[in-house]
Amino acid sequence: MRRADRLFQIVQLIRGRRLTTAAFLARRLEVSERTVYRDVADLQHQGVPIEGEAGIGYRLGAGFELPPLMFTQDEARALVAAARLAQSWVDAAMAGDIENALGKILSVLPPAARVSAEALALYAPAIAMNDATRAHLQALREAVQARQKLRLDYRDVNDAASRRTVRPLGCFYWGKVWTLSAWCELRGDFRGFRVDRIDAVQVLDERFRDEPGKTLADLLRLMRKPAGQNTACVPPAKP
Repeated sequence: MRRADRLFQIVQLIRGRRLTTAAFLARRLEVSERTVYRDVADLQHQGVPIEGEAGIGYRLGAGFELPPLMFTQDEARALVAAARLAQSWVDAAMAGDIENALGKILSVLPPAARVSAEALALYAPAIAMNDATRAHLQALREAVQARQKLRLDYRDVNDAASRRTVRPLGCFYWGKVWTLSAWCELRGDFRGFRVDRIDAVQVLDERFRDEPGKTLADLLRLMRKPAGQNTACVPPAKP
């Protein structure tokens, strides 16, 4: 990598994180930490407002902007591939946002990179997710972001119906189905709900705050347990 390219990458990596250590930069750029210290010092001398110091970490000062990013042909193709795959598996609103974002990116690419990206022969045909399931997925995703409780009419693997009030924590994609992982007030525990088994979703006015033992972080810790010790997030919901 040319030194000019490395300096540019250092700025990009620092501005993309709250605090960036020299060790992290050295690993990403495949250089020594001494080289990182020297490059950061040179950038600071050139007027780039990098704050921090060796041994602690770096961050970019407020008000500094770079010219619009330019992607390589490989990076542009990767973006198109990711967008096509995602559009087949998300709700209609997010699929539209992906399409708009991709259009903006492609519009500023150099002609050769744009042609190469648009000609990518990798497609993701739409899956058999009906309109109701897509609508439910959007409602669940938005409730997770807004931290609003939900009331679900749900059918389990045995087709037994139940009504649950839950704290939605995250939507998980398992390769074939989406599930909502949530804290279920009926069971007093984490539960996973297959989105295609939800008959109705009601977004409640009540919002929730993190409570010890009921958070996404607690759920993710359970997910890291060995297989067989946790069933909170697998596609079939636990009764």
